[in-house]
Amino acid sequence: MENNNKAIKKVVIAGGGTAGWMAAAALSKLLGKTIEVNIVESDEIPTVGVGEATIPTLHIFHKLLGINEQEFMAATNATFKLGISFENWRDVNKDYMHSFGFLGQDCWAAGFQHFWLKGQQRGIAHNIGDYCPEHLAAREGRFAVLANQSLNHAYHLDAGLYAKYLRNIAEEHGCKRIEGKIVKVDLDDESGFIESLTLASGKVVEGDLFIDCTGFRGLLIEGALHTGFEDWSHLLPCDSAIAVQTKTTSKPVAYTRSIARDAGWQWRIPLQNRTGNGFVFCSKYLTDDEAKKILLDNIEGELLNEPRVIKYKTGTRRKHWNKNCIAVGLSSGFIEPLESTGIHLFQRAIVRLMQMFPSQGINQFDIDEFNTQSRTEIDNIKDFIILHYHLTDRKDTPFWRYCRSMPVPESLTHRMKLFETTGRVFKKSEELFGESSWIQVMLGQGLLPESYHPIVDNMSDEELEHFLTTIRNGVQRKVKNWPDHLEFINHYCKASKI
Repeated sequence: MENNNKAIKKVVIAGGGTAGWMAAAALSKLLGKTIEVNIVESDEIPTVGVGEATIPTLHIFHKLLGINEQEFMAATNATFKLGISFENWRDVNKDYMHSFGFLGQDCWAAGFQHFWLKGQQRGIAHNIGDYCPEHLAAREGRFAVLANQSLNHAYHLDAGLYAKYLRNIAEEHGCKRIEGKIVKVDLDDESGFIESLTLASGKVVEGDLFIDCTGFRGLLIEGALHTGFEDWSHLLPCDSAIAVQTKTTSKPVAYTRSIARDAGWQWRIPLQNRTGNGFVFCSKYLTDDEAKKILLDNIEGELLNEPRVIKYKTGTRRKHWNKNCIAVGLSSGFIEPLESTGIHLFQRAIVRLMQMFPSQGINQFDIDEFNTQSRTEIDNIKDFIILHYHLTDRKDTPFWRYCRSMPVPESLTHRMKLFETTGRVFKKSEELFGESSWIQVMLGQGLLPESYHPIVDNMSDEELEHFLTTIRNGVQRKVKNWPDHLEFINHYCKASKI
């Protein structure tokens, strides 16, 4: 049993970047009166720093920290995000949108998709996105933040500036930054717990609890504690990304673009001051130079930096909490950036740690619970990401033929079969992606259910048409009152330096 009755007074965060400073800001502001928080960061080590798109759950983290949306957006050159446009995923030249928010109106027995399905069969239903305000607003380039509205929006932001913004919060609340490169992780001979970090300068940083934010290297969780890694490359074969920034050439859209290519996909993320671009690909099918050419041939605007290649392996650490070390960020594993879940997983690990904070000492039950929850969450996200690759009509390249035919987890096969035969989708309480997300992606990728719930037949065709039209008209009325996305940004959160 990994029990240690030593009270936790000193927390050491190894590594900065988005994950490190999110952890530092949260721990120092919310628990800082009872613990000392130090962060060890080296100016020499660059952060990955391309995580420029988020999902709506970031509101929870910002609420905990009392972050003002307008101030944060102006500080990070942020724009609003209402969803992701998936282009060429189902097949070449076939596009769809996965938006935030909720589709139509459910009833106690059946989700809105059942009413919509019958409407489709009768020729009285429109595109499913027409029944969701966020979906329509994304397509029409409109946006507003109104009093009492559901927070179904996310952000495109500059990850480097976001880390800087969080650093200010952390330091205001007593977090100390120690400059230096970690050269050795010192373990206790008996327990195997981490005692301290030795820096290149010779300085020794002692702690009771260590948070590993050292990125893919996992210097503490893997380098020192040999926790082990579960490789998902056979399910998520992309293992490389190239990122580059360009000057803005058009008005920022309120969604991320994800454009499928022959052996991967390209992202386009609009910020207030520039556009973030990248290409996620599988090195079995493309060399770095070939991938770079594909990316540079498909971007708009002048380059602001040299394209850089990032190598990674999809998978998860076998334990996210091992002994007195918790992996947060890329050190805990990586799925891939397709649905912008990276920062969400950083945040969930931090909040989970604070909920289970071992102030009286570390006990195995906390560790086991933390690891079980982390694993359940990451498995559900993994299934959702695999869905995009596997459920496709594309057979035009070896990469897509592999994705179509690869064996997928039983849990994903069950969901797809359930939807295909009955139109049903169920969200378990601990899952991130809800019914609306699964429905939009499964329909978008070409899976149309064979039947709908019989309760829908209680409505006559006229009643069903009236029901669908009323929802659609309500969505149109709502979105019509929202201003242009860029006009709203300029009025609400314009960056001071662009």
